[in-house]
Amino acid sequence: MFKRALSIGILLVVIVIGIFQKDEFMHLVKQGGTIAIFISMLLVAICVFFPIIPFPVLAGTIGAVFGTSQGMIVSLTGAMVGTMAFFFLSRYGFRDYAQQKLMKFPKVQEYDEFLNRNSFVAILTCRLIPIIPAPVVNIICGLSHVKWLTFFTASIIGKIPNILLLSYAGASFSNNKLYSFGIYGVYLIIIFIINFVIIYRKQAKNSMD
Repeated sequence: MFKRALSIGILLVVIVIGIFQKDEFMHLVKQGGTIAIFISMLLVAICVFFPIIPFPVLAGTIGAVFGTSQGMIVSLTGAMVGTMAFFFLSRYGFRDYAQQKLMKFPKVQEYDEFLNRNSFVAILTCRLIPIIPAPVVNIICGLSHVKWLTFFTASIIGKIPNILLLSYAGASFSNNKLYSFGIYGVYLIIIFIINFVIIYRKQAKNSMD
């Protein structure tokens, strides 16, 4: 009971801060400097729980302020802080509630079976190719027997390509807006095609069974 109450309190604080302070935080981020680094990490971590700002916009802005390399490090650090917090809250704070919710999604059960067979590959695949929404992945992994180090390693590797591309697009935005939109648009199209192929092949396989 105490763990659940504490978890609810943490989530409420995160959501309240995100909703009511996001404009002030974004203003501080755009000013740059040391404070902006920590504020950026905090904003990214909050967005893992509650998307107060679309992540491509936030990561792109951070990339524009700090440049590609530093922007990627800042966004990746914030994303992993939020992701690991989500993981541990699912494992120790909302375990019973989360399990009841996941039971309503049969497709998620299939992923859970795959996760138990090969945790690292399953998590890495879902990070690189977001077939399953990231929050659902965090919850499933939190409820499973996956070791936190495996979850952390696979997640950080899987998040790098997207965050690196967003940081680069943001850093290039002021010089060439069309180019920035174009490279991320191409990335989204590639991800969409891969998702489509995976889903199509799975449906074809099921129809043959």
